[in-house]
Amino acid sequence: MIGNSKFRLLNVDDLTLDIDNPRIRKWLEHYETPNEEGIKLALGAAGGEDSSEGGTTFESLKESIRASGGINSPIIVNDDNGTMIVIEGNTRLAIYLDFKDKGIPGEWDKIPALLYQNLDPEHIDAIRLQSHLVGPRPWDPYSKAKYLDHLYHVEHMTVDRIIAYCGGKQHDIKNYIDGYRDMERYYRPILDSDQDFDTTRFSGFVELQRPMVKEAIIQANCTLEDFAKWIDNKKIDPLNTVRQLPKILADEKAKKVFFESGAREALKTLDSPKIENLLSELSLADFCRGLQRSIDSLPYPEFSKMQNDLENQDRLAVLDLKEAYMGLVKGLEAD
Repeated sequence: MIGNSKFRLLNVDDLTLDIDNPRIRKWLEHYETPNEEGIKLALGAAGGEDSSEGGTTFESLKESIRASGGINSPIIVNDDNGTMIVIEGNTRLAIYLDFKDKGIPGEWDKIPALLYQNLDPEHIDAIRLQSHLVGPRPWDPYSKAKYLDHLYHVEHMTVDRIIAYCGGKQHDIKNYIDGYRDMERYYRPILDSDQDFDTTRFSGFVELQRPMVKEAIIQANCTLEDFAKWIDNKKIDPLNTVRQLPKILADEKAKKVFFESGAREALKTLDSPKIENLLSELSLADFCRGLQRSIDSLPYPEFSKMQNDLENQDRLAVLDLKEAYMGLVKGLEAD
Protein backbone atom coordinates (compact mmCIF):
# COMPACT_ATOMS: atom_id res chain seq x y z
CA MET A 1 0.00 0.00 0.00
CA ILE A 2 1.24 3.48 -0.86
CA GLY A 3 -0.25 5.02 2.28
CA ASN A 4 -2.74 7.73 3.08
CA SER A 5 -2.73 11.15 1.47
CA LYS A 6 -4.40 14.37 2.59
CA PHE A 7 -6.02 16.89 0.28
CA ARG A 8 -4.50 20.32 0.74
CA LEU A 9 -4.30 23.71 -0.96
CA LEU A 10 -0.54 24.26 -0.93
CA ASN A 11 1.38 27.48 -1.49
CA VAL A 12 3.10 27.18 -4.86
CA ASP A 13 6.20 28.92 -3.48
CA ASP A 14 6.62 26.15 -0.89
CA LEU A 15 6.83 23.41 -3.53
CA THR A 16 9.92 22.02 -5.24
CA LEU A 17 9.92 20.93 -8.88
CA ASP A 18 11.30 17.42 -9.30
CA ILE A 19 14.58 17.21 -11.26
CA ASP A 20 14.09 13.43 -11.46
CA ASN A 21 10.83 13.86 -13.38
CA PRO A 22 11.16 11.33 -16.24
CA ARG A 23 9.32 13.64 -18.66
CA ILE A 24 12.21 16.13 -18.58
CA ARG A 25 15.18 14.01 -17.54
CA LYS A 26 16.44 13.84 -21.11
CA TRP A 27 16.49 17.66 -21.20
CA LEU A 28 18.32 18.08 -17.91
CA GLU A 29 20.78 15.21 -17.79
CA HIS A 30 23.56 17.26 -19.37
CA TYR A 31 23.44 19.90 -16.62
CA GLU A 32 24.94 19.29 -13.20
CA THR A 33 22.68 21.61 -11.20
CA PRO A 34 19.62 22.75 -13.19
CA ASN A 35 17.84 25.71 -11.64
CA GLU A 36 14.09 26.24 -11.39
CA GLU A 37 13.96 28.30 -14.59
CA GLY A 38 15.75 25.54 -16.48
CA ILE A 39 13.34 22.95 -15.13
CA LYS A 40 10.31 25.03 -16.17
CA LEU A 41 11.75 25.50 -19.65
CA ALA A 42 12.37 21.76 -19.91
CA LEU A 43 8.79 21.01 -18.84
CA GLY A 44 7.53 23.32 -21.57
CA ALA A 45 9.80 21.75 -24.18
CA ALA A 46 8.79 18.22 -23.19
CA GLY A 47 5.13 19.17 -23.17
CA GLY A 48 5.39 20.46 -26.71
CA GLU A 49 6.05 17.01 -28.12
CA ASP A 50 3.62 15.00 -30.18
CA SER A 51 0.37 14.29 -28.35
CA SER A 52 -0.72 11.44 -30.62
CA GLU A 53 -0.94 8.98 -27.74
CA GLY A 54 -3.89 10.78 -26.24
CA GLY A 55 -2.08 13.29 -24.06
CA THR A 56 -2.22 17.06 -24.25
CA THR A 57 0.45 19.47 -25.36
CA PHE A 58 1.95 22.00 -22.95
CA GLU A 59 0.23 24.93 -24.66
CA SER A 60 -3.20 23.29 -24.75
CA LEU A 61 -2.90 22.33 -21.08
CA LYS A 62 -1.80 25.86 -20.22
CA GLU A 63 -4.77 27.38 -22.05
CA SER A 64 -7.17 24.91 -20.43
CA ILE A 65 -5.94 25.82 -16.93
CA ARG A 66 -6.14 29.55 -17.68
CA ALA A 67 -9.67 29.26 -19.08
CA SER A 68 -10.88 27.07 -16.19
CA GLY A 69 -9.20 29.17 -13.53
CA GLY A 70 -7.38 26.17 -12.10
CA ILE A 71 -6.91 22.41 -12.28
CA ASN A 72 -9.47 19.66 -11.73
CA SER A 73 -7.01 16.92 -10.81
CA PRO A 74 -4.74 17.65 -7.82
CA ILE A 75 -0.99 17.32 -8.09
CA ILE A 76 0.79 14.77 -5.88
CA VAL A 77 3.37 15.99 -3.39
CA ASN A 78 5.74 14.12 -1.10
CA ASP A 79 6.71 15.87 2.13
CA ASP A 80 10.25 14.53 2.46
CA ASN A 81 11.25 15.68 5.95
CA GLY A 82 10.06 19.21 5.29
CA THR A 83 10.95 19.45 1.59
CA MET A 84 7.77 19.22 -0.44
CA ILE A 85 8.66 17.67 -3.79
CA VAL A 86 6.13 17.37 -6.60
CA ILE A 87 6.25 13.79 -7.83
CA GLU A 88 3.27 14.09 -10.18
CA GLY A 89 2.05 17.38 -11.59
CA ASN A 90 5.29 19.28 -12.23
CA THR A 91 3.96 20.75 -15.47
CA ARG A 92 0.78 22.01 -13.80
CA LEU A 93 2.82 23.58 -10.99
CA ALA A 94 5.13 25.22 -13.55
CA ILE A 95 2.07 26.72 -15.26
CA TYR A 96 0.75 28.07 -11.96
CA LEU A 97 4.16 29.61 -11.22
CA ASP A 98 4.30 31.13 -14.70
CA PHE A 99 0.80 32.62 -14.37
CA LYS A 100 1.67 34.01 -10.94
CA ASP A 101 4.94 35.57 -12.18
CA LYS A 102 3.22 37.17 -15.17
CA GLY A 103 0.25 38.47 -13.19
CA ILE A 104 -2.32 36.49 -15.18
CA PRO A 105 -5.76 37.13 -13.62
CA GLY A 106 -6.74 34.27 -11.33
CA GLU A 107 -5.89 32.48 -8.09
CA TRP A 108 -2.42 31.06 -8.69
CA ASP A 109 -0.89 31.31 -5.20
CA LYS A 110 -2.26 27.96 -4.04
CA ILE A 111 -2.65 24.69 -5.91
CA PRO A 112 -4.82 21.63 -5.07
CA ALA A 113 -2.63 18.72 -3.99
CA LEU A 114 -2.64 15.27 -2.46
CA LEU A 115 0.06 15.39 0.21
CA TYR A 116 1.98 12.29 1.30
CA GLN A 117 4.53 12.01 4.10
CA ASN A 118 8.00 10.52 3.50
CA LEU A 119 7.16 8.15 0.66
CA ASP A 120 9.82 5.56 -0.08
CA PRO A 121 11.32 5.37 -3.63
CA GLU A 122 9.28 2.33 -4.63
CA HIS A 123 6.00 4.06 -3.83
CA ILE A 124 7.11 7.15 -5.74
CA ASP A 125 7.86 4.94 -8.75
CA ALA A 126 4.44 3.32 -8.41
CA ILE A 127 2.69 6.71 -8.50
CA ARG A 128 4.67 7.80 -11.56
CA LEU A 129 3.94 4.56 -13.40
CA GLN A 130 0.23 4.68 -12.66
CA SER A 131 -0.05 8.38 -13.51
CA HIS A 132 1.92 8.55 -16.72
CA LEU A 133 2.37 5.18 -18.38
CA VAL A 134 -1.40 4.70 -18.45
CA GLY A 135 -2.61 8.09 -17.21
CA PRO A 136 -4.42 11.00 -18.89
CA ARG A 137 -1.22 12.83 -19.88
CA PRO A 138 1.31 10.12 -20.73
CA TRP A 139 5.00 10.72 -21.14
CA ASP A 140 6.33 10.58 -24.68
CA PRO A 141 7.51 7.05 -25.65
CA TYR A 142 11.22 7.81 -25.25
CA SER A 143 10.71 9.18 -21.71
CA LYS A 144 8.64 6.11 -20.83
CA ALA A 145 11.41 3.85 -22.08
CA LYS A 146 14.11 5.81 -20.27
CA TYR A 147 12.21 5.48 -16.99
CA LEU A 148 11.47 1.79 -17.52
CA ASP A 149 15.15 1.18 -18.24
CA HIS A 150 16.07 2.98 -15.01
CA LEU A 151 13.62 0.91 -12.99
CA TYR A 152 14.78 -2.34 -14.58
CA HIS A 153 18.56 -1.89 -14.75
CA VAL A 154 19.28 0.58 -11.93
CA GLU A 155 16.58 -0.11 -9.35
CA HIS A 156 16.39 -3.80 -10.37
CA MET A 157 12.60 -3.81 -10.47
CA THR A 158 11.29 -6.91 -12.21
CA VAL A 159 9.06 -6.67 -15.28
CA ASP A 160 6.31 -8.44 -13.36
CA ARG A 161 6.53 -5.75 -10.66
CA ILE A 162 6.30 -2.99 -13.27
CA ILE A 163 3.25 -4.67 -14.79
CA ALA A 164 1.66 -4.94 -11.34
CA TYR A 165 1.89 -1.15 -11.02
CA CYS A 166 0.85 -0.02 -14.48
CA GLY A 167 -0.43 -3.01 -16.46
CA GLY A 168 0.70 -3.85 -19.96
CA LYS A 169 2.34 -6.84 -21.56
CA GLN A 170 5.74 -8.25 -20.73
CA HIS A 171 7.04 -8.24 -24.30
CA ASP A 172 5.96 -4.60 -24.80
CA ILE A 173 7.86 -3.45 -21.72
CA LYS A 174 10.93 -5.47 -22.71
CA ASN A 175 10.78 -4.05 -26.23
CA TYR A 176 10.69 -0.51 -24.82
CA ILE A 177 13.69 -1.17 -22.59
CA ASP A 178 15.69 -2.92 -25.32
CA GLY A 179 14.69 -0.26 -27.85
CA TYR A 180 15.95 2.45 -25.49
CA ARG A 181 19.26 0.62 -25.03
CA ASP A 182 19.74 0.19 -28.79
CA MET A 183 18.89 3.83 -29.48
CA GLU A 184 21.44 5.01 -26.93
CA ARG A 185 24.09 2.56 -28.12
CA TYR A 186 23.78 2.94 -31.90
CA TYR A 187 21.93 6.19 -32.64
CA ARG A 188 23.35 8.74 -30.23
CA PRO A 189 27.03 8.11 -31.19
CA ILE A 190 26.45 8.80 -34.92
CA LEU A 191 25.07 12.31 -34.27
CA ASP A 192 27.15 15.47 -34.36
CA SER A 193 25.74 16.67 -31.03
CA ASP A 194 23.12 15.83 -28.42
CA GLN A 195 20.96 18.61 -29.85
CA ASP A 196 20.52 16.41 -32.93
CA PHE A 197 19.13 13.53 -30.85
CA ASP A 198 15.57 13.15 -32.13
CA THR A 199 13.47 11.28 -29.57
CA THR A 200 10.56 11.04 -32.04
CA ARG A 201 12.62 8.41 -33.91
CA PHE A 202 12.39 6.10 -30.90
CA SER A 203 9.55 3.95 -32.23
CA GLY A 204 11.87 2.74 -34.97
CA PHE A 205 14.07 1.15 -32.32
CA VAL A 206 11.04 -0.47 -30.71
CA GLU A 207 10.18 -1.98 -34.10
CA LEU A 208 13.79 -3.19 -34.32
CA GLN A 209 13.03 -5.61 -31.47
CA ARG A 210 10.57 -7.56 -33.62
CA PRO A 211 11.53 -11.16 -34.42
CA MET A 212 13.74 -11.53 -37.50
CA VAL A 213 14.41 -7.80 -38.03
CA LYS A 214 17.90 -7.77 -36.52
CA GLU A 215 18.64 -11.13 -38.13
CA ALA A 216 17.63 -9.77 -41.55
CA ILE A 217 19.94 -6.77 -41.10
CA ILE A 218 22.91 -8.98 -40.24
CA GLN A 219 22.16 -11.43 -43.08
CA ALA A 220 22.20 -8.48 -45.50
CA ASN A 221 25.81 -7.76 -44.37
CA CYS A 222 24.69 -4.63 -42.56
CA THR A 223 25.07 -3.58 -38.93
CA LEU A 224 22.94 -1.97 -36.28
CA GLU A 225 25.04 1.17 -36.76
CA ASP A 226 23.80 1.10 -40.37
CA PHE A 227 20.26 0.78 -39.07
CA ALA A 228 20.75 3.86 -36.89
CA LYS A 229 21.97 5.78 -39.94
CA TRP A 230 18.89 4.66 -41.92
CA ILE A 231 16.73 6.01 -39.09
CA ASP A 232 18.67 9.28 -38.99
CA ASN A 233 18.68 9.97 -42.73
CA LYS A 234 15.02 8.95 -43.12
CA LYS A 235 15.76 5.93 -45.27
CA ILE A 236 13.22 4.32 -42.94
CA ASP A 237 10.16 6.54 -43.05
CA PRO A 238 7.50 6.09 -41.83
CA LEU A 239 9.07 4.29 -38.89
CA ASN A 240 6.63 1.38 -38.98
CA THR A 241 8.35 0.20 -42.19
CA VAL A 242 11.09 -1.22 -39.95
CA ARG A 243 8.93 -4.32 -39.67
CA GLN A 244 9.15 -4.71 -43.44
CA LEU A 245 12.97 -4.84 -43.50
CA PRO A 246 13.12 -8.66 -43.65
CA LYS A 247 11.12 -8.60 -46.90
CA ILE A 248 13.01 -5.63 -48.33
CA LEU A 249 16.50 -6.90 -47.54
CA ALA A 250 15.70 -10.41 -48.81
CA ASP A 251 14.82 -9.10 -52.28
CA GLU A 252 17.80 -7.81 -54.30
CA LYS A 253 15.77 -5.31 -56.32
CA ALA A 254 13.95 -3.97 -53.26
CA LYS A 255 17.21 -3.80 -51.31
CA LYS A 256 18.87 -1.75 -54.05
CA VAL A 257 15.94 0.67 -54.15
CA PHE A 258 15.99 0.88 -50.35
CA PHE A 259 19.64 1.89 -50.23
CA GLU A 260 19.03 4.50 -52.91
CA SER A 261 15.58 5.89 -52.07
CA GLY A 262 14.35 4.42 -48.80
CA ALA A 263 11.83 1.90 -47.51
CA ARG A 264 8.71 3.56 -48.91
CA GLU A 265 9.94 3.24 -52.50
CA ALA A 266 11.41 -0.22 -51.89
CA LEU A 267 8.05 -1.56 -50.76
CA LYS A 268 6.49 -0.48 -54.04
CA THR A 269 8.75 -2.92 -55.87
CA LEU A 270 7.29 -5.73 -53.77
CA ASP A 271 3.67 -4.94 -54.61
CA SER A 272 2.12 -7.53 -56.87
CA PRO A 273 0.56 -6.53 -60.23
CA LYS A 274 -2.72 -7.75 -58.78
CA ILE A 275 -2.61 -5.00 -56.13
CA GLU A 276 -1.70 -2.34 -58.68
CA ASN A 277 -4.60 -3.35 -60.94
CA LEU A 278 -7.04 -3.42 -58.03
CA LEU A 279 -6.04 0.01 -56.78
CA SER A 280 -6.32 1.53 -60.23
CA GLU A 281 -9.95 0.37 -60.47
CA LEU A 282 -11.16 1.38 -57.00
CA SER A 283 -11.86 4.80 -55.56
CA LEU A 284 -10.75 5.44 -51.99
CA ALA A 285 -14.38 5.32 -50.84
CA ASP A 286 -14.95 1.93 -52.52
CA PHE A 287 -11.73 0.61 -51.04
CA CYS A 288 -12.77 1.71 -47.51
CA ARG A 289 -16.20 0.10 -47.87
CA GLY A 290 -14.67 -3.12 -49.16
CA LEU A 291 -12.16 -3.20 -46.32
CA GLN A 292 -14.93 -2.67 -43.79
CA ARG A 293 -16.87 -5.63 -45.21
CA SER A 294 -13.74 -7.80 -45.06
CA ILE A 295 -13.21 -6.90 -41.41
CA ASP A 296 -16.86 -7.50 -40.52
CA SER A 297 -16.78 -10.95 -42.11
CA LEU A 298 -13.34 -12.00 -40.77
CA PRO A 299 -13.66 -15.56 -39.37
CA TYR A 300 -12.63 -15.92 -35.76
CA PRO A 301 -9.95 -18.60 -36.47
CA GLU A 302 -8.20 -16.15 -38.81
CA PHE A 303 -8.45 -13.37 -36.24
CA SER A 304 -7.04 -15.68 -33.57
CA LYS A 305 -4.14 -16.61 -35.84
CA MET A 306 -3.36 -12.93 -36.44
CA GLN A 307 -3.65 -12.20 -32.73
CA ASN A 308 -1.22 -14.91 -31.63
CA ASP A 309 1.38 -14.84 -34.42
CA LEU A 310 3.38 -11.61 -34.25
CA GLU A 311 4.83 -12.22 -37.72
CA ASN A 312 1.55 -13.11 -39.43
CA GLN A 313 1.53 -11.19 -42.73
CA ASP A 314 -2.13 -10.22 -42.44
CA ARG A 315 -1.46 -8.88 -38.94
CA LEU A 316 1.52 -6.84 -40.17
CA ALA A 317 -0.52 -5.49 -43.09
CA VAL A 318 -3.30 -4.37 -40.73
CA LEU A 319 -0.80 -2.64 -38.42
CA ASP A 320 0.77 -0.87 -41.40
CA LEU A 321 -2.67 0.26 -42.53
CA LYS A 322 -3.39 1.60 -39.05
CA GLU A 323 -0.37 3.93 -39.27
CA ALA A 324 -1.48 5.34 -42.61
CA TYR A 325 -5.14 5.57 -41.56
CA MET A 326 -4.39 7.40 -38.30
CA GLY A 327 -2.17 9.86 -40.12
CA LEU A 328 -4.94 10.58 -42.65
CA VAL A 329 -7.62 10.96 -39.96
CA LYS A 330 -5.41 13.30 -37.93
CA GLY A 331 -4.92 15.47 -41.01
CA LEU A 332 -8.62 15.53 -41.87
CA GLU A 333 -9.63 16.46 -38.32
CA ALA A 334 -7.05 19.23 -37.98
CA ASP A 335 -8.44 22.74 -37.56
